Parts: sequence; C-alpha cells; structure tokens
Amino acid sequence: MEHVLTLIASSGTTLGGDAVAAVTKALGRLGADVGSRIWLARDQACDLTFANLSCDQADAAARRVLGPASVDVLAQPLAGRRKQILVADMDSTFIAEETLDELAALVGIKDKVAAITARAMNGELDFAKALRERVAMLAGLSTGALEETWQQMNFVPGGRTLVRTMVAAGATCVLVSGGFKFFTSRVRDACGFDLDVANDLEIENGALTGRVIEPIVDRNVKLQTLKQIASDRNVPLRLTASVGDGANDLPMLQASGLGVAFHARPAGTAAAPHRIDHGDLRTILFAQGYKAAEFID
Repeated sequence: MEHVLTLIASSGTTLGGDAVAAVTKALGRLGADVGSRIWLARDQACDLTFANLSCDQADAAARRVLGPASVDVLAQPLAGRRKQILVADMDSTFIAEETLDELAALVGIKDKVAAITARAMNGELDFAKALRERVAMLAGLSTGALEETWQQMNFVPGGRTLVRTMVAAGATCVLVSGGFKFFTSRVRDACGFDLDVANDLEIENGALTGRVIEPIVDRNVKLQTLKQIASDRNVPLRLTASVGDGANDLPMLQASGLGVAFHARPAGTAAAPHRIDHGDLRTILFAQGYKAAEFID
C-alpha cells in the first residue's frame, strides 16, 4: 500500500466502526485499493492503508462522509510517515494564549493589540512591522509583568505528550516562535524541546524599552530554522514535521513532510498541507502512526 488515511476523533468523541467502514466504502467507490484497518487507539484513531488514489482525493472523500463530525483527517504517503524532526510554533499552538496580547492586558490595551495580532497572524499585515508596533505600546512595562503573564499561561492539551514521545523515539524537537525568549525557554523546559528560537525584548532599568532586539524571528526565520536543523542532522525535509496556527507558519508547514495547521486562522488552514480542526496535539502522533500505548505523558 502506498498511502495511509488516518481518522482521529477529538477527546470526548467516538470514532465508530460504522464511520470507518463508510469511509472505506467511499474510497473504494473512487477506485482505491483499500488495505488494512489498524486501530491506533480503540474508538479514537484508525489507520486505513490504500493505493490507486491520491491523498487529496482520499482526504476529500473522507471529509464528505464524516460531515460535521469532530474527526480529523490526514492522508499521506505511508513510507517515512514517522518523522525525525518536529518544529513547532508556540502562541496558540503549544500555549493557548498569545503572550503579547496578555502582556498588553496588564496596561489595559489588550483589545487594541489583539486586533493587530489577529490581522498579522492571518497574513494581512507584515509580521515584523506589526510586532514592532505592538511592542512599542508596552514601553515602560516592568519586567515583573513577564513573570505575571507566564503564570497565567495554559498549555494546549497533548503538547507535552507529543514532544516527549517523539524525543523518546529519537526525534529532535524545536520550538520556533515570533514571540519572546522569556516564554519559549519555559515552554521548552516544561515540554522537553531540544531547542527554542524566539525574539528578545530590549530591557533597561528593569522595564521594557518598547523595542525588539533585531533581527526579528519571522516566517523566513522559521523556515530557515527547519531547513538548518534538517541539514545539520542530515534529515531530508520529507522526514520533518511542523505545526503552527498562523500565516507566519505557512512556509515551514509547506516545506515539511508533515506540515499541520493547528486550529488555525483562515490563512493557515487554506494553504497548509494538513490541518487539525478538532483534536489536541496528540493528533500529530497518531498521524505518524504512533499507537496510544506508545505515548509518553
């Protein structure tokens, strides 16, 4: 079999055998040679191997059958599906919040900053220019606000499991963010990433100056980081995975063997190779063929 279609139900949702059978039948009607059915987690995640049909066709057929069900669909080549490198975004991907927006909340301008963030993440604004504009609004904010904001952050479910499981299997995991090193270093340590890359805020006399130390980590730096890590480890890009939620992540998602838009903004969902709309970050493990029994929490 050349390809694999993975169906993953979100937490609290059941993936029934009838749904899997209906997807199998739909693939067969399109001329696919459907092989084995492998349950990665009973009633939650299932692999269907297939040949003689493109991944795009299989993906579309499965989504038509499943309709509004809270089930994610990922179709990909079977060979090399378990990746050796993961590069991940942080804000709204590994932590639920946008850290810059939460810092702005401490000076009463969250709505104003969040509106700019949303446009930047949807690709409507130049990311670096929008970042400089938002950080400038925080001039004079005490560095104590960074720790206060960190204490309010919430990890996205499944993130630690994703990283720890992949690292235990020998993969390299890197956090690359257009956010700030103060936060990425803490997420790195909490989740077990090998490395983190992010922006630095300029600080003088215990307060933010309102400036970001150049150069800014943007979409090009994210892509270059993916390529550099792969080159350093002699890993082809087809054996890399990446995940993020915004337009700033698209180049690395499109370059990876498994590029996943995670609960993404419209620009990210439309142009990303794969997407997760319902499940948590463990879905990326199922997409690689890991069984739930292999997960390391």
